[in-house]
Amino acid sequence: MSENAPGDPDFESRRLAARARLDAIDDSGAGDPYRRAWFTAVYESAGEDPAQIPWADLRPHPLLAAWLAHAPVPASGARALDVGCGLGDNAAAIAAKGWRTTGFDLSPRAIHWAQSRFPALAFVAADLFRAPDEWTAAFDLVHECYTLQALPDGPRADATGRIAQFVRPGGRLVVIARARNTSSFAGPPWPLARDEIMSAAAHGLTTEAVEQLPDPTDGKPHWRAVFRRG
Repeated sequence: MSENAPGDPDFESRRLAARARLDAIDDSGAGDPYRRAWFTAVYESAGEDPAQIPWADLRPHPLLAAWLAHAPVPASGARALDVGCGLGDNAAAIAAKGWRTTGFDLSPRAIHWAQSRFPALAFVAADLFRAPDEWTAAFDLVHECYTLQALPDGPRADATGRIAQFVRPGGRLVVIARARNTSSFAGPPWPLARDEIMSAAAHGLTTEAVEQLPDPTDGKPHWRAVFRRG
């Protein structure tokens, strides 16, 4: 196993140290509810080491991969948007299924890194809360994994609506997040309650499936929800 792969003892040691370092500079959104400066700092301070990015597993999320395995092949020219694409693995998996995929992230450094790993794909530095107007109702598939759970309550509600607006009529939104079954949880990240997942339906979407599943990697309960715009 490569020392630069999750699961390798040296990689995991570096990741543990990175989490401690990043936690020390994280005010949980107290000074910046949208946490822009912290997310930018994560990538800018990582050097060339993916272990420094706590959510970078260098492979698509297993719950996305399982959904893609059973999803129908998209129509020619169908477009997909990967929200908060990080180092690009989820976007690459979506593209491999046949969607014309764009990945975007707040951090220009993340986008440069993703582009270097997957040069054939389209990656764009963009702020979810200031997204290009032409993305509205433009995508047949929108995928969101872990962005919502990284935001405090107010920005999270705003983000849900903004993500939903990217879905074109007939298109789908797939959301993956850690599940929360208690009334409170100290974060970040903040695992989502069922009603927070279901709130996507308040933005013109209908619910196709909401599943609570164990993450095959760590066994923790996760939501995988699929919504459709009629």
